[in-house]
Amino acid sequence: MIAEAGLAALWLATGFALVQVMLAWGAARGADRKGAAMVMTGLRRVAIVQGLLALAAFGLLITLFVRSDMSVLLVVENSHSLKPLIYKIAGAWGNHEGSMLLWVTVLAVSGAGVAIFEKRLPQGTLAATLGAQAAIALGFYAFLAFASNPFVRIDPAPLDGRGLNPLLQDPGLAFHPPTLYLGYVGLSVAFSFAVGALLMRDVGPAFARAMRPWVLAAWIFLTIGITAGSYWAYYELGWGGWWFWDPVENASLMPWLAATALLHSVSVLATRDGLRAWTVMLAVVAFSMSMIGTFLVRSGILVSVHAFAVDPTRGGFILALLGLYIGGALALFGARIGTVKQGATFELLSREGALVLNNLLLSVILGVVFIGTLYPLVAQAAGVQLSIGAPFFEKAAVPVGLALVAATACGPLLKWRRDQWNALLGKLLVPVAAAAGTFALVFALAGTEHWLAVLSLALAAGLAVASVIPLVRRNLRRTPLHIWGMVVAHLGIAVSVAGMAADSAFKSERLAAISVGQNVTVGPYRVELLEVRPAIGPNWSAVEAHLKATRTGAAPIDLFPQQRFFANPPTNTNEAAIATELDGQLYTVVGQGDGRGRWQLRLWWKPFVTLIWLGGALVALGGLLSLIGRVRRERRDAENDL
Repeated sequence: MIAEAGLAALWLATGFALVQVMLAWGAARGADRKGAAMVMTGLRRVAIVQGLLALAAFGLLITLFVRSDMSVLLVVENSHSLKPLIYKIAGAWGNHEGSMLLWVTVLAVSGAGVAIFEKRLPQGTLAATLGAQAAIALGFYAFLAFASNPFVRIDPAPLDGRGLNPLLQDPGLAFHPPTLYLGYVGLSVAFSFAVGALLMRDVGPAFARAMRPWVLAAWIFLTIGITAGSYWAYYELGWGGWWFWDPVENASLMPWLAATALLHSVSVLATRDGLRAWTVMLAVVAFSMSMIGTFLVRSGILVSVHAFAVDPTRGGFILALLGLYIGGALALFGARIGTVKQGATFELLSREGALVLNNLLLSVILGVVFIGTLYPLVAQAAGVQLSIGAPFFEKAAVPVGLALVAATACGPLLKWRRDQWNALLGKLLVPVAAAAGTFALVFALAGTEHWLAVLSLALAAGLAVASVIPLVRRNLRRTPLHIWGMVVAHLGIAVSVAGMAADSAFKSERLAAISVGQNVTVGPYRVELLEVRPAIGPNWSAVEAHLKATRTGAAPIDLFPQQRFFANPPTNTNEAAIATELDGQLYTVVGQGDGRGRWQLRLWWKPFVTLIWLGGALVALGGLLSLIGRVRRERRDAENDL
């Protein structure tokens, strides 16, 4: 009865979402009438119950996977009784139906969180916000009920399941999709706040202060998810790269770019009462990118390990929801934007001006990624086959990205409202000197072949120095936590850019076929093949190579790359073996034997590549510090107002 209980919980959640929309309509229209407080209390409670019911449905689905209930079709298609427990649990969202249930669960729980924690918005605006959130949930409940029911029974039940895609049988599946979804769907809250504020003509600092923690939280989770997903693909797929510009990768990058712009814009509105219309528009765009990403991954239009749906009916359903919600929001924006007041003005040379430039550059990069991702799909629909790969994105986006790095370095050094060129140039002397010194040093070592990477390293050095200048002459113990967050996040960007540039310019690759006892060199390492032997895992068998990597002045390193074979479903995979050092990584992959005792080895030496993910972690940490600092300050301000 677990599957039936899960389906019942979903239907009950759908009913409560419908009630929530109706109560929100009544509370928003009658915000000043007698009894409105009672309606508002009921609205909050309904939102909380809806979130709990969605959470219960998802918990019951996980239970079915843990119990290996082969009477449920989804379990049969995506699990196996012999799988390790972690992959049984992760298998609940490692498929189309389960991932969409996770999507709507996060959506409903986020709405419940708004109902519980938001206390300072005017009653009408909060009611409209909760109504918008419930309206989004209704569409996705309908999608689950009519197109992607995760609780369908199968009769007769097979003896065992088909298993999970081996490429997904990795601990990365346990945290990468949930963190991305918390980011994706967290942007729905910002969208709902924007819709609520437009409906009630209440676009101002109070609305921005209410929305900002949700934007920050969504951005943090997106940053963690993208960073973790990059490293997961890097070590799991055995191709030696950290970003492929795959459409599914871009589907997560586009919301992050929009959320980054929104995060800066909402901070200006919350603290300086500026960029009102821009903030509302970015909230709509950010969730639009989340919906477009959902359509790309869940519609079956893409062939990828991440893309689960193959039924065009599902893609059409999601496309209809996208048109309904995003089209409706844009129509509302067009109808109500005339009622949004201008807000505070500022000079071009100011921190607000730098943030506007930051947002424009982010928007350009977003446009490049959007066009490069969707244009081949549009062309394919017109009967033209073409592909857009890394060269296009790198040529179009990287120069704009470098300009963005420079703007990021300047922004925090400017004053609010108005500043002077002489003052800015004085503050930039040390960062510019650091960038120029780095450029000269690396250029002397690398020459002209990798000039773009050299420029990237120079700008990264300048940004790293500029990012810590706001702490100069401050009492560090009394420095607000959100200032620390900004510093750490900007420093993280500099670290990531340095890692990307170093990997691009200075990596070494070697492909060789050698016998046991022979060796090959790559970068500073000499790698010897000691043995090739069989290996057995919990649900796989493998051919495993034993490599010994030696480097002058360092102890030898043993590495064990594998070719794995999974029986359920039958799949071969490469498992890279990676040695991480302070100055980079040695990345090794073993290939097929030639039947004469020789084995293919593919080796990379990747200097400072780990800085890419260290920087991503610092960016997320900076966001977390800012979130904690902002919440503390707003809570303290609220207590002072009492």
